[in-house]
Amino acid sequence: MSIYTGRGDDGTTGLLSDERVPKNHERIDAFGDIDELNATLGVLKSSLADDAVESTRQISRIQSDMLKIGAYLSAWRDAPILERLEKIDDTDIRFMETAIDSMEVGLPPLNGFLVYGGHPCAAWSNFARAVCRRAERKVVGLSIELKVGRSPRHMKYILVYLNRLSDYLFLLGRKFNCLTGLPEDIWKS
Repeated sequence: MSIYTGRGDDGTTGLLSDERVPKNHERIDAFGDIDELNATLGVLKSSLADDAVESTRQISRIQSDMLKIGAYLSAWRDAPILERLEKIDDTDIRFMETAIDSMEVGLPPLNGFLVYGGHPCAAWSNFARAVCRRAERKVVGLSIELKVGRSPRHMKYILVYLNRLSDYLFLLGRKFNCLTGLPEDIWKS
């Protein structure tokens, strides 16, 4: 089987719900950013030390959640396939909040804005956070488009999840700098 089909040569792409839309459609833009976030998380995960077992496990789960979000965003809201997809729910939000709470416990208070950098894993965490915020903005735009009728409940979970994920990635960057003994670079105006 060949990777190329030629069906997108006209500038359109197929959705999971079988419609074809232009490749610059806001739905494609939103789940494209989710895909980029997933790839960035993969780079972050590949940069972790072998003993970072818990962070590796968490990021793997988050990557799986990105696939759930991408699949959900790639179908129109009334598409029958949506009923068969695994969706983001309260369990996923609690997972994220528990991970955030556990990371926060070991970190010193933050007394200013950070200049990102430090350990490579911290830098990748903050890069992933920035990609996450962009994806979140695109999903918010898509959510507004969907409110022509009633915004699906699942979209609200996705928005909460992405908001928590950016907090998680911010704290993960701080954690990596703390674990490696690198001082946080506080911005001085």
